[in-house]
Amino acid sequence: MMKKLQSVEEVSQLIQQGKILSLAGDQRVLDKLPKGQWVAGTTPYFMSENQGEFTQDMIYVDVLGNHVSGHKIQNYNCDNIDQITADRFDNGYTILVIPAFSKLHSDYALHAPDFEGIYDSPILGWVSGIDLSSEDKPRIYNGLTGEASSDEAVALHIQMPEDKMAQLEILNIHQPDPASPVIEFEADSFQVRRCKVDGVEYSFAEYIKDKQINIQSPLTCDYSGAVFNVCIKEVNEDAGTVDLYAPVFKGRQYRLAIPLENYAEEFAKSLPQQNNAAAFSCNCVLNYLYGELEGKQAGFPGPITFGEIGYLLLNQTMTYLNIVDVS
Repeated sequence: MMKKLQSVEEVSQLIQQGKILSLAGDQRVLDKLPKGQWVAGTTPYFMSENQGEFTQDMIYVDVLGNHVSGHKIQNYNCDNIDQITADRFDNGYTILVIPAFSKLHSDYALHAPDFEGIYDSPILGWVSGIDLSSEDKPRIYNGLTGEASSDEAVALHIQMPEDKMAQLEILNIHQPDPASPVIEFEADSFQVRRCKVDGVEYSFAEYIKDKQINIQSPLTCDYSGAVFNVCIKEVNEDAGTVDLYAPVFKGRQYRLAIPLENYAEEFAKSLPQQNNAAAFSCNCVLNYLYGELEGKQAGFPGPITFGEIGYLLLNQTMTYLNIVDVS
């Protein structure tokens, strides 16, 4: 199996060979790549074949040539991101990369649930990030044009032959705590002040403080049987606000997740057994940090991201794609 973390020279050779690539790396190495059939986002955090790693010298590589009958690379902005579903191939999948902290990041998170046909064909991908100790800006790259952006998204639409099908999978080790009260919010937002806890109105910041809630445990919400996380970014008691890594939605019910005793061990034992390697995978930087995954094997190989895309914006999950035979 080809190694996933490669040098600039090795990746440049793949590009010059015309390979279709999904890449991830620090902007200083991605800036050196030639034009070609690739998309990329910035991050220096990875799950390699062996362990969690931090590197600003290597590039994570997914070669997407197997089971591809066509492809196209397109950029999107706040005005046209809702067209991404219309631009997909009927039988295929889309890898979407969005820069963290951009308006498009929040727009996609808030409005993707309403995109026409959002669940008809897999849209997966990730939110690009930075070295957390740096002043860098997250970027995406369109290898076809050679352009980088901190405001737009880039998508690689893949068409597959009729005898193959893409299956998007989401691994979430967090489950709602049955002892947690139901928490509801008054608006769709990344920042909240007020909430209702079992129908009683509270300041959410005060509730977190009074109940001594560990904010490493996310809020969870049931979407037709699938558990989605909303992770708490920061509690500002003075301002009375709670900032989130993904939005909460009015009309939905949330519960806090069951606290994990051993994060990395829980992740490792939750991994599915696979006969073949996933065609694509990414894992959340919060899993990497809270689970102290650097130097540990916990997850499929892939970039460590500032948010995952599994149709919608996700937090504290691992998303991956399997290519299967059509029966």
